[in-house]
Amino acid sequence: MDIVNLGVGILFDGVAYGMVLYVIAVGLSVTMGLLGIANLAHGVFAMAGGYVALSLMNNAGAPFWVALVASFVAVALFSIVLERLLYRHLYDAGELEQTLLSIGLIFVATAVAHFVFGPLPQRVDIPHAISGQLTFFGETFPTYRAFLIVVGFVLFVGLWLGLDRTMIGARIRAAVDNRSMAQCLGIDTNLLFMLVFAFGSGLAALGGSLGADIIAIAPGYAMEQLVYFLIVVAVGGLGTIRGPFVAALLLGLGDTACKMLVPQFGAFFVYAAVLVVLLLKPAGLFGKA
Repeated sequence: MDIVNLGVGILFDGVAYGMVLYVIAVGLSVTMGLLGIANLAHGVFAMAGGYVALSLMNNAGAPFWVALVASFVAVALFSIVLERLLYRHLYDAGELEQTLLSIGLIFVATAVAHFVFGPLPQRVDIPHAISGQLTFFGETFPTYRAFLIVVGFVLFVGLWLGLDRTMIGARIRAAVDNRSMAQCLGIDTNLLFMLVFAFGSGLAALGGSLGADIIAIAPGYAMEQLVYFLIVVAVGGLGTIRGPFVAALLLGLGDTACKMLVPQFGAFFVYAAVLVVLLLKPAGLFGKA
């Protein structure tokens, strides 16, 4: 019975953690696949979203739900400024220039966060409506993690349908497949890229604030979590919605299982599994070779 409880706990916590990774990383997958830019500073937007939510709740007394929406909007708008001033000039640049810019932004954001918010990790206070425990078949689970699972699945379905069944989704797919041809057909790719970048950054902010109880917000957030976001994107495949979802679930379950069952090995088995997957499928599980 203890083994069953442990297995159910790993499944529940792993899926909840995977949903947080998905909400943050799916924007990185789409922007890297569409814009062709190695934005390693994507975690900065997640960290910024967490700090915006924390500031609104602690200093302005804003409700949790308002803080979530505000973090999405604020970071999305700020990302437009960065895209217009910095990123748009690097769309045709080499990977080295893109990486250097991204790393530089991480260092700047880390220093600013350390100065403004201090060095200690912070977690968002969960509202009473989604705190406490749920009971299923005699087992108790945190309500908050169940909420994360539901939100993650709803976002996945919404993004998948939005990319496959709407005109904006068709334009995005066209720009991903052939940017020059999309421009010839009258698609304003500059505006499209800006909106996709802002939406992806807003999703990262939403994931950062939603998952702050699982991944605490701290000045080193962007650099410490970078490898997990990149794993989700690399394993899932660039420019897809389904790929990061599957990859985030696998990473969440694998990382949770390793930490519970063999904590002395850390994430060794996760990294080994990622290596095997990328050796067999270099473009990721759902990426185009």
